[in-house]
Amino acid sequence: MAGQVLVLQAVLVLLLVAFTVFALVLQAEWDTSAEAKRRSIAVAHTFAHSPGVAAALQTPEPSKVLQPLTEAGRKAAGVDFIVVMNTEGIRYTHPVPSRIGKRFVGRIEPSLHGQVYTESVHGPLGREVQATVPIKDANGKIIALVSAGMKVKNVTGWVVQQLPIILGTGLVVLLMATGGTALVGRRLRRQTHSLAPDDLSRMYEHHDAVLHAVREGVLIVGGDRRLVLANDEARRLLDLPKDAEDRHVGELAGLDPEIMAVLVSGREATDEVMFAGERLLAVNQRPTDRDGGPQGTVMTLRDSTELQKVSGGAELARERLKLLYDAGLGVGTTLDVTRTADELARVAVPRFADFVTVDLADAVLHGEEPSRTATGLRRIALHGVGADPPLYEKGRLIDFASSTPQARGYSTGRPTLVTDLSTDTGWREQDPALTQAALDHGIHSLVAVPIRARGTVLGMANLWRSKEHAPFDEEELSLAEELVARAAVSIDNARRYTREHALAVTLQRSLLPRALPELSALEVGYRYLPAQSGVSGDWFDVIPLPGSRVALAVGDVVGHGLHAAATMGRLRTAVDNFTTLDLPPDELLSHLDDLVARIDQDESPTRVVGATCLYAIYDPVTRSCAMARAGHLAPALVHPDGSVTFCDLPAGPPLGIGGMPFQTAHMDLAEGTQLVLYTDGLIEDRRRDLDVGMELLAAALAGHPDRSPEESCRTVLEELLPERPKDDVALLIARTRPLPPDRIADWDVPADPAAVSRLREAASAKLDEWGLIEPTFNMELVLSELVTNAIRHGCEPIHVRLIHDRTLICEVADGSSTSPHLRYAATTDEGGRGLFLVARMAERWGTRYTPQGKVIWAELALTESTGLPDFTELL
Repeated sequence: MAGQVLVLQAVLVLLLVAFTVFALVLQAEWDTSAEAKRRSIAVAHTFAHSPGVAAALQTPEPSKVLQPLTEAGRKAAGVDFIVVMNTEGIRYTHPVPSRIGKRFVGRIEPSLHGQVYTESVHGPLGREVQATVPIKDANGKIIALVSAGMKVKNVTGWVVQQLPIILGTGLVVLLMATGGTALVGRRLRRQTHSLAPDDLSRMYEHHDAVLHAVREGVLIVGGDRRLVLANDEARRLLDLPKDAEDRHVGELAGLDPEIMAVLVSGREATDEVMFAGERLLAVNQRPTDRDGGPQGTVMTLRDSTELQKVSGGAELARERLKLLYDAGLGVGTTLDVTRTADELARVAVPRFADFVTVDLADAVLHGEEPSRTATGLRRIALHGVGADPPLYEKGRLIDFASSTPQARGYSTGRPTLVTDLSTDTGWREQDPALTQAALDHGIHSLVAVPIRARGTVLGMANLWRSKEHAPFDEEELSLAEELVARAAVSIDNARRYTREHALAVTLQRSLLPRALPELSALEVGYRYLPAQSGVSGDWFDVIPLPGSRVALAVGDVVGHGLHAAATMGRLRTAVDNFTTLDLPPDELLSHLDDLVARIDQDESPTRVVGATCLYAIYDPVTRSCAMARAGHLAPALVHPDGSVTFCDLPAGPPLGIGGMPFQTAHMDLAEGTQLVLYTDGLIEDRRRDLDVGMELLAAALAGHPDRSPEESCRTVLEELLPERPKDDVALLIARTRPLPPDRIADWDVPADPAAVSRLREAASAKLDEWGLIEPTFNMELVLSELVTNAIRHGCEPIHVRLIHDRTLICEVADGSSTSPHLRYAATTDEGGRGLFLVARMAERWGTRYTPQGKVIWAELALTESTGLPDFTELL
């Protein structure tokens, strides 16, 4: 057999080598022909574009110039000829000089059309492979042709040169293959020990004996699904009858259905565990026709009943590791104490316990430090396999007695195991009626594990088992401790977050307005909604200004947390302080921009303050509004007819950037117009664009001009924010209420001291008309001092205005920008006491500057008697 294999393989190798040599010869010929064409094209292209060729063609005798060049190029390029011809095919050059002036052999029409043409022809040198390329002048016109090529016998010569290498390689391969076959045959004879057929038969008998003696069942099934062979172990494991062979596997009575299904299907199986009666078998099955054998399958069966206990223990360990892994992923997904405790209870039921309760110190729920005893624990999680277990309900405040397992575990910081609750008198003393109900319910075992983090016990996790499971053991006690330890860190993190969040919220709310002032000029409604997690830097403010004017401000500090809240407080305080200077909106934002830049310089380089702000001033006397913004969203206007527009307000840069001035926009607002100021949290969302949010805001405001600001705030939040926002939201809506004209009186005053008395009389008459008798004397005194100062120290025009609002306001305007100063006059001074009198008579007074000069104003109270000052202290 080995000799026949040797001869057969030698013949096959010889045929393969011959075919390979033939293929290589064809391939070499093809490659050399292709190389000849490529070289001819390259040489022709190179010569056609060589410098001086086009100029030589213009000479009277081109052959004298071109013949030496073509011969030199032919020898250098390794081709057999380079022929230059005119457009009619008459040669200028040729390796055989006698061929010059004769017509070129080959097609020139494709090259006359600008193409590169290759062909094989019978030329003057014999069989030739040539390429023809056009020669163009500077204008791209074809003026001649050049052809380069090689003789076919030279090309074939290259192939002949390669034949020794190819044939030598084939011979080496033949020798190696034949030698390898000889070695394989020799090895085959050595491995079979040159056995005769009788020896092989005897060997088969030995193998058959071994097959039936092994402790592993073997079944061989044919392609027709009939049982071909079953050894003794397979018969024992499957209880097969004696006549099982040659029968269809579907006819074997008593064969386990699962094993029968595998045999009938013929699919592969690897160590699949199946039951055969009370035995646990590991089943493997493979097809027998992989290597050309007969169709069918072979199945092996291994009794693994003894390994069942071992595998059960491994499966239990795997389930416990899986429980710890799931706890690591599923517990502590949020920074909420109650949610984390509930996650702990749910991950342990029913895989480890039947009921789980979590009791935390009540102080932990508020972010504070827990007490040292198991009193004041609140049950915040209760989860079990059944409904209404006889345990303390969720939310109850529990004081565990010192004898209970919970109190012992809380005080020592170690888990407590109670395998039989019916014998634990300390637990039964806590609540005899409830504990007896728990025992009647089937609860019989408890593990009380302290929730311990960073050396502090935060509460207790209680794991209960009922009659469906065996009592806890010492090994499971360690698992329970590990399970609770993973949740304890998350609960402690949630507690710390709760404390910091409460501090931040308290700080933020203390920095926001608690109540808005009473205003005659505006009816105001507002809303502030904190984010889902953390606090942000959104803020707003409503500030009364002199002359019944009102300042509205809305801002936003980038970021969350205490830093953002503290920065917001600094900015709001700065705005409140800057309003005392009565600055225009653009100047106030410039000062605020400088403040943010200084804050950035004081902070670390990794924390840069980013903030936006919108500041507006409404004057009910003139019904005008001046506003400016620093990187903030433009406000919306709800007009008296119900239409909504957004203010065309110049967009300044955010605060802290600097370098760009802010611009103030002025507009007149009709009575009843609603001015809507908001932060980006109201309209921005990951699920929608900014333009969509502004359209939704306009739709929520439109069509309801008579709706109060409070109702508008509620409607806007309901339509734009159905859920709790992810970012802070500040919303401020103000409806304008202009001051009636009959409550305003003004006069132009000439720069004459005699006009002061006439002005006092006119002012007194106006106060009488308004029914204000009591403040007449004070007003006359204040008015006289302010007008006299304007006449003496200011310049024209001088204008006086009285405003009857919640207070009586006196304003004196002049064209000078000099500001008066309050000072104490010496006893020998004849003047300098006027402003001191004004300060004593008025509740407030001050100066604001206008483009035309300045305005000195004073406010007198109307509700209480101002009385007469003690003039003796002024002397």
